Amino acid sequence: MNRLRRAKQAQIISALVEGNSLRATSRMTGVSKVTILRLLKSLGAACAAYQDKVLRNLTCKRIQCDEIWQFCYAKDKNVPADKQGQFGYGNVWTGVALDAETKLIPSWRVGTRGAATAYEFMHDLAGCLANRVQLTTDGHRVYLDAVESAFGSEIDYAMLVKLYGGDREESEARYSPAECIGCRAIPICADSRGSPMHSQRKWRITSTRWAFTICITTSAAFTKHCASHQRWKRELPTTFGT
Repeated sequence: MNRLRRAKQAQIISALVEGNSLRATSRMTGVSKVTILRLLKSLGAACAAYQDKVLRNLTCKRIQCDEIWQFCYAKDKNVPADKQGQFGYGNVWTGVALDAETKLIPSWRVGTRGAATAYEFMHDLAGCLANRVQLTTDGHRVYLDAVESAFGSEIDYAMLVKLYGGDREESEARYSPAECIGCRAIPICADSRGSPMHSQRKWRITSTRWAFTICITTSAAFTKHCASHQRWKRELPTTFGT
């Protein structure tokens, strides 16, 4: 069976993580889309195994968590009746934990915005850490129980609730979020010594690496199959976060 040379594989992966589409990567490298997808499948499994093995006992100090919206197959309003309510059809959310200092991504989770995904996300994050950290999430209330379940009292935790303005034109509202006009910090848990909460710096994952814009742009957030979507998510933290 023919097999791509290691240099060609590296060229393909480099093109993809820099934000090029499958078709563009195929044209640039002279490799068929089917072969590229097959490479992505095996690469996703390798990246997942690497992350599970290496990203353990991390000495992070400040962790920031947020969710990014995408959709698979179709947007919610266009999902066929026989597929409605099934995960992988419609809205899909990726929760990402980011080290504020090193930009390492110790944990991420693809799922819904429900309590079950938040529970899995926080427990996976707790399993990666070796020490007490300062954790910041947005105001999504499912994190309250999830953080307590995963960390107990061994966490300095605060919510950063973003305040948005209104009165935008319809065209702007369709393609971009509302303007953030401020933030409100809500301390949830701190140690008995009064350790200061996480530095509430304004952050966006996309400010760290351009590749994550594929997760939030209207035109590029679409994936036909959730399994392919998850494989792609395994590769981004491995490429950029280690």
